[in-house]
Amino acid sequence: MTGRRLPAAYTHVPETGRSRLVAIGLMCGAIACFALLDASAKWLSSVVDPLQVVFARYAGSMALVLAFLNPWSRPGILKTKRPWLQGVRSLLLLGSTALNFIALKYLQLAETVSIMFATPLLVALFSGPLLGEWPGPRRLIAIGIGFIGVLVITRPGMGSMHPAAILIVFGCLCYGFYSLATRVLSAFDPPETTMVYSGVAGTLAMLPLLPWIWTTPDGWLPWALMLATGVFGGFGHWLLILAHRLAPATVLAPFIYSQIIWMIALGWFVFGQLPDRWTFVGTGIVIASGLYLLYRERVRAVPEGSARLD
Repeated sequence: MTGRRLPAAYTHVPETGRSRLVAIGLMCGAIACFALLDASAKWLSSVVDPLQVVFARYAGSMALVLAFLNPWSRPGILKTKRPWLQGVRSLLLLGSTALNFIALKYLQLAETVSIMFATPLLVALFSGPLLGEWPGPRRLIAIGIGFIGVLVITRPGMGSMHPAAILIVFGCLCYGFYSLATRVLSAFDPPETTMVYSGVAGTLAMLPLLPWIWTTPDGWLPWALMLATGVFGGFGHWLLILAHRLAPATVLAPFIYSQIIWMIALGWFVFGQLPDRWTFVGTGIVIASGLYLLYRERVRAVPEGSARLD
């Protein structure tokens, strides 16, 4: 989000009531980090190039992650069974981040995250042809309704939203395929390895652009916020890993939608912006569709002999 579809197969310890509560707390902390990341990126885009903010986010996150996860402290951390998929996944995340940060220069925080909430719908839709996890008719109806919610938010052709909204739509597509790649990789590589590759690949990909996009910030605040983007991004993803070790994704995923509260609050407090009523309506439709898909995931987990799926 960069708001955020979660990897569904992190290894986790046996569930207890306490572990679930801790996991939910970690999840909420991660969501807060991602909201602060987007707010920082939006503010910085008014003083430096958004792509410079992307570089700062990746470079800072890479430095933070490598301080704890590196070949010296964790031998074999860079060993991967699917190097090509690690590269593609990292580039998809980079593309989603870059498109999101560019769009944030023109759109409200709540508008961007509302569109990104469609990511679970895309994941459910593309899981059929790519992973063989075909959605049933009820899930397909929920996906269709969710996309109607996105149309309500963006209202194409009515001139009510900045054209930069199309960037968020493409960013959402990138993030959807990134989520699918993460699910596949979780069967081969530990999440720590995947996290290291994300930071390193994103930083290296942005380095050649730096001479053309760099503007030296004036004052301490832009420098501090560029550093903060790396901290928010790296720490937020680390909290996700910890949360998914304590509870399954079906328990944690509904809390993704709490990000809209953070985005509305930060948008009003920092930028004096509040979304219009159509954004609220569309967001409600998208969230309801996403929650229904999560409910169907729980139904799919019921042992055979119980209710029929979809």
